[in-house]
Amino acid sequence: SFYTRRCITEDPSWSLVTVPHLTELCLQHIIHNFEKNPILNYLLPEHQRKVVDRLSTSLPLTVTANIVSHEDYWKRCCMERWQVCDVSNYGDSWKRMFFERHLENILKFFIPNTTDPKQVLELIPLCKGYVRKLEIDQFLPPLRVDQKEESNDLSDTEDDAELGEVYTHHYDLKDLITALPHLEELHLTYGVKSCGMNFQWSLFNFTEQDCSNLAAAVKMCHNLKIFKLTRSKVDDDKIKLLARNLLDHPCLLELDLSHNLIRDSGAQALGKLISHSRLETLDLCNNQIHHLGAQALAQGLAESSTLTSLNLRLNFVEDKGGEAIGHALLTNTSLKSLHLGSNNLSESTAAVFSQVLAQNTTLTSINFSCNHLGLDGGKQLLEGLANNKTLTELDLRHAEVEQETDFLIHEIVWANREAVRLRSLQHPAAEPL
Repeated sequence: SFYTRRCITEDPSWSLVTVPHLTELCLQHIIHNFEKNPILNYLLPEHQRKVVDRLSTSLPLTVTANIVSHEDYWKRCCMERWQVCDVSNYGDSWKRMFFERHLENILKFFIPNTTDPKQVLELIPLCKGYVRKLEIDQFLPPLRVDQKEESNDLSDTEDDAELGEVYTHHYDLKDLITALPHLEELHLTYGVKSCGMNFQWSLFNFTEQDCSNLAAAVKMCHNLKIFKLTRSKVDDDKIKLLARNLLDHPCLLELDLSHNLIRDSGAQALGKLISHSRLETLDLCNNQIHHLGAQALAQGLAESSTLTSLNLRLNFVEDKGGEAIGHALLTNTSLKSLHLGSNNLSESTAAVFSQVLAQNTTLTSINFSCNHLGLDGGKQLLEGLANNKTLTELDLRHAEVEQETDFLIHEIVWANREAVRLRSLQHPAAEPL
């Protein structure tokens, strides 16, 4: 025993425990050979944990996707790859975050006729159980062989959008999104981020072929609840095609078409969609809708029993359009939120909405900011609010309303909001407005 003590004190590397446990050796072997023989599910839970904690994040997805379900592993994969990882945006699932972002990255940098489509299609059996939302904020066009010949002064005009129509069809999403059974949200922008000095209008061209492909794809996405197609120069012809394909959609609840080129005939197609679908939210902010389009939307609103939110901010509906929407709200009992900011509205629209505020018991929020309602318009809204108990938000910033009128309106709206808050405290199970 004296000899043993001497060895230990004189040789710091000498150890009585010279041989690892057999279990540890087996686990090391499993980890080392995991790619060839991933036998994770045959192990005891505590052994599974030890293996997963030491697995490399660079293992092929074909090995890990359908075998490793431990969130800690996918958290490591995400944290090593992306600087910002907010898992609350992905239903608190790291695995879902990894596959959604991985798929989005492949789609954002997919170059038609250059990138192999198998890159996307081979991912489907690996990710289809986890992908619920896709946000793709750029689509690259095919490479142009004759770029040098055409990169003259035309690149500063919109003419080259027509020049290169044949070159600018983007990736067709149909095969992918129709194979994702849990896909509920789709956010798309057809354009190129960070193009810098290589800017050309043709990089921002959502072609007729793109539209036709997308319309067919979305129609087949039976579980899709939210569809956003923004900043993509979507015009009337394209929106008519999309609206036609969405008419009988079984699940679609939210449609965002903000920052596009939709005019009156496009709005007419959307008016029909409002009345023939289960749509709850429609965002048409920053388009080119005038009074005829607004009247068509109003007709759809009069016939709709599901739409709860309509955003028409930054359009050109003017009083003829504003009045039509007001008249529709005398009978509509579903709309809760309406945004008519920056639409060149004046006193005559306020007069109709005075009636609406006196009769309608569904609306909780109206935005009239940046219009010309004027002193009389403000007073008429105040009169309409006299017995209103449901409106909890009325935005009149920069609407040229008298300061005292604005103050009195604010008092009524604030009292309504307080009453709603107190009711929710007394009945916490009741759905908040």
